[in-house]
Amino acid sequence: QVEVVESGGGLVQPGRSLRLSCGIFGSNINIWDVAWYRQAPGKQREFVASISRLGTINKTESVKDRFTIARDHTNAESTVYLQMNTLKPEDTGVYYCNVRAAWKPAGFWGQGTQVTVSS
Repeated sequence: QVEVVESGGGLVQPGRSLRLSCGIFGSNINIWDVAWYRQAPGKQREFVASISRLGTINKTESVKDRFTIARDHTNAESTVYLQMNTLKPEDTGVYYCNVRAAWKPAGFWGQGTQVTVSS
């Protein structure tokens, strides 16, 4: 069974940075397409950024110049991180990591990590 785990959320002031990490148990994250979504209070979950198994990157317009998504091979267990710079209050929400593949289109979701941008 595959388990997805997010980490790195927290409370930050506007203009500051946070780095979220997505790890996976029970599989190798490098064989999966990985996407980050977020859900603000009272709103639907929305797409933020994704990186395919082959390295293709997509980002929603509102974060294109501020967020970076990449694979991190520093440790034995690779992860996918979301580097969030120049954070704004509207970036507040629960951030979820989703891993999926052609043979598992719905993929697997993590439990989410809270990001709060407030002064």
